[in-house]
Amino acid sequence: MSFIDLRSDTVTLPTPEMREAMYKAEVGDDVYGEDPTVNRLEEMAAEIMGKEAALFVTSGTQGNQIAVMTHTQPGDEIILEERSHIITYEVGGIGRLSGVQAKTIYGKYGFMSPEDIEASIREENIHYPRTSLICIENTHNRAGGTVMPLNLLKKTKEVAEKYGIPVHMDGARIFNAATYLGVDVKEIAKYADSIMFCLSKGLCAPVGSMLVGTKKFIDKARKFRKMLGGGLRQAGFLAACGIIALEKMTKRLKEDHENARILAEGLAKIPAIALDLNTVQTNIVICDISGLKMNGNEFSKMLLKNGIKVNGSNNSYVRFVTHYGISKEDILYTLEVIEKLTTI
Repeated sequence: MSFIDLRSDTVTLPTPEMREAMYKAEVGDDVYGEDPTVNRLEEMAAEIMGKEAALFVTSGTQGNQIAVMTHTQPGDEIILEERSHIITYEVGGIGRLSGVQAKTIYGKYGFMSPEDIEASIREENIHYPRTSLICIENTHNRAGGTVMPLNLLKKTKEVAEKYGIPVHMDGARIFNAATYLGVDVKEIAKYADSIMFCLSKGLCAPVGSMLVGTKKFIDKARKFRKMLGGGLRQAGFLAACGIIALEKMTKRLKEDHENARILAEGLAKIPAIALDLNTVQTNIVICDISGLKMNGNEFSKMLLKNGIKVNGSNNSYVRFVTHYGISKEDILYTLEVIEKLTTI
C-alpha cells in the first residue's frame, strides 16, 4: 500500500538525477580534505549564503551542536526561543556537549523580541554566567513554519552587536523562508554570524546539512565535527546529492507552500479543527483537534488506516508537512478523508 506521507519533509527520496550523481561522483577522503565533491558543495554553500566558508555535517542537530560548541565555553549561557529545535529536539546536547545553560524566551510566532533578548543578556557579575550566544530559528518549526521578518532579524543582530555577542541561526528550512519573503537567501543570512541549513528537509538529499560562517569559525568547527565522530571519508557520494539540492530543489519550494495553504484553509473549515492561518507561511501546518475529543496520536492512527501518515502527539496538536512528492491531488484527498472521518 502506498501512503501520502505528511509527517515531515525529511521523508523525501533522492531524485533520479541525484541517484545518477551519486553513482558518478568523484570522491576522496574528506578528513584529509581530498574529496572534490564535498569541497565543491562547501564552496557552493558558502557562496550561496554570502559567508567565507562552510562545513558538511551529517545532520541539522550535529550542525547546531557544533555551532554552540564553537561559539561558547563551558559555563556560559545562551539565549534561545523556548520552543526552538535546539532546546526541544536535540536531547539536551547544549548541556552535555557544550556545558552551557539556556536562557529561554517565549517568542510570538516563534520569534523573540529584541527587547526581551536585550533584557536577558547578563551583565558582568561574579554570580552570573556569561551570555555568549543568541540562537534564532528561521523558519520556526514548532510555531508552524513561520518566517522571521527581515526587520526583526536586523534589530536582533543590532542588539547582538551592541553587546559583542554572535548570532547563530538554525536555518534548517532557510530556503523556505527566502521563498516566502521573495528574497535571495543572502538577505536572511547576513543577519547571522553562523547558519546551519539542511539539505535533507524538503530538498531531497538523503543525508546532510551545512554549517556556514567565517573561515576561522569553520576551522574550529571542523575539529569539533571530528570530536563528535562526524569526520567522513568518501562523502562525495552524499555531497553530490547536496549540490543538486542547492542547484535545483531550492527553486521549487513555492509549490509546497501552496499545497500547505490549500490544506490549512480546508482544515480551517472543519468545525472541530482549529488553526491559526497566520502561521501557515511555508510548508508546515499545525492544527488543534481538541474538538474531536481525541488526541493527536489517535487522530494519526485513524488517518493511517486511510493511507495518510501524519505526526500526532499526546495532546491535541497535529502537524502536517508538505514536500516534494506531495501533489495538490494528495492534499485534496487528505481533506476529503478528514472531512468524512470528522463527521462520523
